[in-house]
Amino acid sequence: MTATTIERIETRLVDLPTIRPHKLSVAIMHGQTLMLVKVYCSDGVSGIGEGTTIAGMAYGPESPEAMKLAIDAYFAPAMIGQDPTRVQTLMAHLGKLVKGNHFAKSAIETALLDAHGKRLGVPVSELLGGRRRERLPVAWTLASGDTAKDIAEAETMLEAHRHKIFKLKIGAKELKSDIKHVADIKRALGDRAAVRVDVNMAWSETQAAWAIPALADAGCELVEQPVASAAALARLMRRFPVALMADEILQGPESAFEIARSEGADVFAIKIEQSGGLFAAQRVAAIADAAGIELYGGTMLEGAFSTVASAHLFASFANLQWGTELFGPLLITEEILTEPLNYSDFALTVPNGPGLGIELDEVKVKRFTRDGFMKVTR
Repeated sequence: MTATTIERIETRLVDLPTIRPHKLSVAIMHGQTLMLVKVYCSDGVSGIGEGTTIAGMAYGPESPEAMKLAIDAYFAPAMIGQDPTRVQTLMAHLGKLVKGNHFAKSAIETALLDAHGKRLGVPVSELLGGRRRERLPVAWTLASGDTAKDIAEAETMLEAHRHKIFKLKIGAKELKSDIKHVADIKRALGDRAAVRVDVNMAWSETQAAWAIPALADAGCELVEQPVASAAALARLMRRFPVALMADEILQGPESAFEIARSEGADVFAIKIEQSGGLFAAQRVAAIADAAGIELYGGTMLEGAFSTVASAHLFASFANLQWGTELFGPLLITEEILTEPLNYSDFALTVPNGPGLGIELDEVKVKRFTRDGFMKVTR
């Protein structure tokens, strides 16, 4: 029997418009760029992965453009001729050749898992140990920066039965303004919805120590990454009647272990890209479980492919106490799949077909693909 090998790898950048500006403490997003990578194998099977960031490089050290360059110049040449069916072996090999580049690695691993699931006729969740749930609760982020607009947006989501958990992006304004913004929204929504906040590391420890009790009084149930330092977050722990979540400081299993060892968070935001891939994110979740840290399925505001890859992983978790934030495709105005994802009754249905269980609409996506489509072959 002839061994299956990787024959060629294609990358592209896809620029998609969003329904509104998305305001964070670090930047304002006016659109989203997806880096899509497609791996073609000698047995006729192919798989797609995605790399996406929040606000270009304002959030972290990788960008879609940098991911594409890293794959074209370094990952792809090392993958041609390799066995795509031994996903973890191949990823370990690539890890020795290329340091860092977690987002690019996640995209490649997703493509390999998508292909292997198709090859075996099973969903990616089965390659990760098997799913425990078919549907995932999905929070929606309110990030217009305008209180009245955010309340109206939340009311629309509640009426449509699409979301009843709302995360507010704060940290760009003066503390008292942010607290009032949160309090006014929670007062308007009442017990019909849960309210959480994401500060994206914008506060000092002193500011956080003042603001978190006020947020708790306003009805906020979770504060995500209020400070940039892991040590500062650990010092804030157990001081307030509200859960504190680690996000940006979680950069794979090693950082997860250090945070858990120092009792540095109540909750981990699990992100496949930030972790360095699905298997690495799975290890982060295992560390959290062992340490009694609760789990939340995070997002980098990805398009459909990383969103669904994340959904397959989160569906396999034993615990997912805080639900997920897999709303990225809903922020994009253009549908790039042949069949849209199923968001209904406040949850996302995890696709059940082979691989990721979704298919790219090549005709639609071509309109938004930048020039410079790259193909690396044997």
